[in-house]
Amino acid sequence: MNIDTAFLRRCIGTLELAYEGISRLKEVEELTCDIYRAACVKEFELVLEQSGKLLRKRLSVYFASNRQADKLSFKDLFRHAAKHGLIDIEATERWIEYRDNRNDTAHDYGESFAEMTLQLLPVFIADAKSLATVTELTDD
Repeated sequence: MNIDTAFLRRCIGTLELAYEGISRLKEVEELTCDIYRAACVKEFELVLEQSGKLLRKRLSVYFASNRQADKLSFKDLFRHAAKHGLIDIEATERWIEYRDNRNDTAHDYGESFAEMTLQLLPVFIADAKSLATVTELTDD
């Protein structure tokens, strides 16, 4: 089974560019920083959701039916990925932290949420790239 990660990789690339932009501009021009911050938050959310969606497809080979994989929560997807050796325990814990960050601040689109998210981005981007590669691999 081939899993197309093109959209995920595009979102990761966009997130990288937005993060680089805000890192260069930090507090130089408030409006421009707000634009980059908003882009970072939106792309973080997109990458997070796409990662879960594609990991679900990747894990489906380990279940008797696709329905079983479809029933897994986001966090359980990553636990099963670790169980099957697709990612390590430390990465699983980080993905759960990323999801918790998103869930805990789902209704707080203020600067504090964005700043918390920005702190996660360097490792998140690396984890997302790694997951995209693992997702593309097949067990054939």
